[in-house]
Amino acid sequence: MSLELSRITKSFGALIANDEINLSVNDGEIHAILGENGAGKSTLMNIVYGLLQPDSGEIKIDGKVVSIHEPSDALAVGIGMVHQHFMLIPVFTVLENIVLGHEDSSKTGRLKLGQARERLLKIASEFGFEIDPDALVESLPVGVQQRVEILKALVYEAKVLILDEPTAVLTPQETDELIEVMKRLRASGTSIIFISHKLREVKAVADRITVIRRGKVVATAEPSASQEELAALMVGRPVNLAPEKTQPKVEQPILVVTGLDILDPSGRPLVSDANFEVRGGEVLAIAGVQGNGQSELAEAMINLQPHVRGSIKLEDVEIVGKSVHESLHEGIAFVPESRELNGVIGSFSIAENLILDTHREAPYAKGFTLSPKAIALRGEEQAKEFDIRFQSIQDPVSSLSGGNKQKVVVARELSRPVKLLVASQPTRGLDVGSIEFVHERILAERNAGRAVLLFSTELDEVVALADRIAVMYAGKILAIVDSNVPREELGLLMAGVKK
Repeated sequence: MSLELSRITKSFGALIANDEINLSVNDGEIHAILGENGAGKSTLMNIVYGLLQPDSGEIKIDGKVVSIHEPSDALAVGIGMVHQHFMLIPVFTVLENIVLGHEDSSKTGRLKLGQARERLLKIASEFGFEIDPDALVESLPVGVQQRVEILKALVYEAKVLILDEPTAVLTPQETDELIEVMKRLRASGTSIIFISHKLREVKAVADRITVIRRGKVVATAEPSASQEELAALMVGRPVNLAPEKTQPKVEQPILVVTGLDILDPSGRPLVSDANFEVRGGEVLAIAGVQGNGQSELAEAMINLQPHVRGSIKLEDVEIVGKSVHESLHEGIAFVPESRELNGVIGSFSIAENLILDTHREAPYAKGFTLSPKAIALRGEEQAKEFDIRFQSIQDPVSSLSGGNKQKVVVARELSRPVKLLVASQPTRGLDVGSIEFVHERILAERNAGRAVLLFSTELDEVVALADRIAVMYAGKILAIVDSNVPREELGLLMAGVKK
């Protein structure tokens, strides 16, 4: 099935999100859409799926104009969508999520799930998905949850499948598996629109690439184009994909972690006997597949984990037992794994988010009274320094793109005296321009003599930024190696294989 978009335009107030976009997707083609955060990619796909209505333009399926006013209209003409943030009910089973919105019940009100179960298992078998229809969604790994979303579209006979940033929450292994799934879907005749800003993945799987910048189509490229060429098209300028890292000027240890254990509420160990130090002027990266204790270890650095034994010393000051506020004000900057959950408060203004951890201090407050003028003035200064793009500093931070939200977090954390920067997955879900910016700021902290503790599942990022690498597996640090270690050895360590 082919899809054609003609002169699609959509505005939100003064902001033109889509500006007369023309796009065609051929039958059985993987068509990638590249663009920075906020370029208009998701807006365009929400229009195709009926979640938004265009101001003008038309959509054609196999050459015929169709009207799509809501997702049920999209499904009726063969268009399915897997959103970046999954639309599943965690406490429902896989099968219950599949039939949600398409329920067939008996006179007694009981759901008739037999036919849906058969169709689900048939399609899962066709594409090599191992799915338990009766498993609760909340018990499934993220990669499997995504397959449930894909199956939900396929069960209802989607011939054009939209994947919106599908690898943003996946591990490298899950990403590789998704790429194979996409190739199998293409071979079966399904057309795929693959929205991404990850150049390596796009080049690996796309048949054609359309680049959108600031709401306009600026180019259509072949997968043979280099990553540098694609990055320049996305951002509108040359992008340094490999940050320039000078030789470290290593100083005395700033962070010393000794015998650290982290337990869950039931007493089960999440991190066991972690021992390491981070010196001023170096980046120590904690590498590993997601779910091996890195998230808990990162949170323990500012006492976000309640059940901790052992010692975390910042320049001889014991951090374990302090409050989060005290930990931050001892000189720790913390960029959390999830900017949405722990980095910003969506309903607060951009300016307010930029002073969250200093809101009690002058000039932002006098007694119990905040100074909106001082907060706004400081916000404008930080926005200029950290290149945060917005319409008004008083807009809610939820109105920003992912890259700009991350810049808000980085700006806030690095705009006070810092001894240690703890950065957990700092570029997850960011485009190449924002990644370049975050990498530059991390290396600037390192070059200024501060200690940097980086948590990342992106192997390219670890190798590019780290001076030393600690590999975690099953809650333990298996080894600490130099950054020039062969990637094959790192991969084995990440899989739990120690020579």
